[in-house]
Amino acid sequence: MLIIDPQPAGARMLADALRNLYACEVWIAPTRQKAIELLQSVMPQAVFVELSGPGLDGVELTRQLRRSEFACRKVPVIVTTATATAQSIIAARDAGAHEFLRKPYTSKDLLRRLEAVALKPRPWVEAVAYVGPDRRRFNSGEYAGRRKRKADVSETPEAAKLAQAFKILKSASLAMSGDPNQALRSMRVQADDLYEAAVALKDVRLARAAGELQKYLRAVQTITAENAQALSAVVGELLKLAPGEPAPRQAMKAA
Repeated sequence: MLIIDPQPAGARMLADALRNLYACEVWIAPTRQKAIELLQSVMPQAVFVELSGPGLDGVELTRQLRRSEFACRKVPVIVTTATATAQSIIAARDAGAHEFLRKPYTSKDLLRRLEAVALKPRPWVEAVAYVGPDRRRFNSGEYAGRRKRKADVSETPEAAKLAQAFKILKSASLAMSGDPNQALRSMRVQADDLYEAAVALKDVRLARAAGELQKYLRAVQTITAENAQALSAVVGELLKLAPGEPAPRQAMKAA
């Protein structure tokens, strides 16, 4: 576990609580710089980051981690603070945090957050405007009721993946000039998701178009003015197959 907190007393208290719950190794980073060094060199099971403190912005650090090339960029992040507000909770969620833990907390509160990130994994969203776990399940450690969204019960996993991938792919294609690195990473993930969904749905045309995008993206290291137009064309052909478009679908024949 990695604890990022400028306050030594608070960091020690959380470290002791974690060791009482699990037989785990705990790293403590009192500064943003130390946190970055550790995030590049260790693979924590979870990261606890203080919302704010001297020289630390927990929200911005979370956002930086999600958009980084660190091996642990998808690690569960739990933001902690004694001054929780609606604005800070939303900011943490939109930066890519998994959970929000208010101080003072009990061992039960801490355990709920850890169980939420360990036992209830959430789909990863690799978009341009947002990178992190599905925000619909944010702070699920505090929620024990039934799911109320229509999509939670009526939409198949393949259909949900298809709809989200098309939506993100479109926004990523529009962000190639503004945020080329994240746009490229996002498009790669969406191409993979669309191909997997196409195979599951036995959609030959979609699988072929998604495969073409996968093939093209494997050859692209960075988005440049020279390749952006060609990439847009390949993406455009795939977007024509999005639900609601008039293009006909061709079903795969059973082997």
